[in-house]
Formats: sequence, C-alpha cells, structure tokens
Amino acid sequence: MGASQSTPQHDEKVFVPDTSLHFSEDVVNQLVDHQASPDTPPDRQLTIDAHIQSRIHAELSRLRQEEERVREEIERALEKENLDRERSMAGEESAAGDAAAAAGSVKSSAALMGDLEELRQKIEKYHARQSSEELSDVRAKGEEVVSCYNSHPTTTLDCWKAVEAFRASVAQVEQRYVNSLR
Repeated sequence: MGASQSTPQHDEKVFVPDTSLHFSEDVVNQLVDHQASPDTPPDRQLTIDAHIQSRIHAELSRLRQEEERVREEIERALEKENLDRERSMAGEESAAGDAAAAAGSVKSSAALMGDLEELRQKIEKYHARQSSEELSDVRAKGEEVVSCYNSHPTTTLDCWKAVEAFRASVAQVEQRYVNSLR
C-alpha cells in the first residue's frame, strides 16, 4: 500500500526535435576544452577573486564596528560599576562616622582627575619659576659671594657688598613671589 507512489520512476524521456540542430566547430571545441580542463578562465577568476575580496573587506569592517561597539559598551558598564562602587564606599564611610574623614578618604574619579590637573599646574609653575631669570640672577649673586669668600679666606668682611647684593636679590624674588600669591 502506497509503496508504488514512493518508489522513484526511472523512465527516460527523449525528445526528438523537428528541426536538426547543428553546432559550429568552435562551440564544440570550446565545450570539449571546458570539459577537459575544469579550470575557470583567468578573467572569470579575477572577477570571482575581486568579489570575494570585497565581501571579506565588508565583513571585516562590520566586525571591527561591532568590536568597537562592544568595547564601548564594556567601558560604559565598567565606568558605571566603578562609580556605583565609589558611591557605595563613600556612603559606607559617611554612615560609619566622621563625615570629614569620609570626604577625604574616598574621592570620585572626576575629583581625583581635577586634583591631578591642579598638581600638574603647580608643578609647571614651580619649574617655570626655577628657570626664570630672577632665580638665575640670585644664583649668580650667590656664586659671587662664594667666590669672594674663596678669594678672601682670612678677611671675609671684605665681601659685605656681594652679600648685600645677594640679600637684595633674594628679597626682591621673595617679594614678587608673595605678590603673585595675592
């Protein structure tokens, strides 16, 4: 029952055309050559290669974009997690006791970055002051005092003019520094 329908039928049907078909010798030779060597022609191979390369580049750029998107999501999630952890730590510290100690012990990333930038500016100011002409003048006057003392080892009181010039230059630099803080 039903077995006859599921068995494949192997009946070959042959159609006989009303007109005779004739192929040119070039077509027959091309078919024979193609059948003998299954390699694709060079121009066809170049087209296939170009198509494959374009698909690879498209997929590669899509994967890079996806990777960048995932990386950004991870960075945002980690940043949010760190901020939540900092807030919870700050909350525990302030709940535990001294609010002033809690504010000093746990700072947010933004506050720390602000503090770092402030320190950088102070260091740059310090280096600028160290290299200023005023300090080089003070150093020169100090070297004059030292050379005067070295040249007059027994009569150091003869160096009072060099010492006064050094003191005046130091006082001048100190006054400018105090004025800059105002």
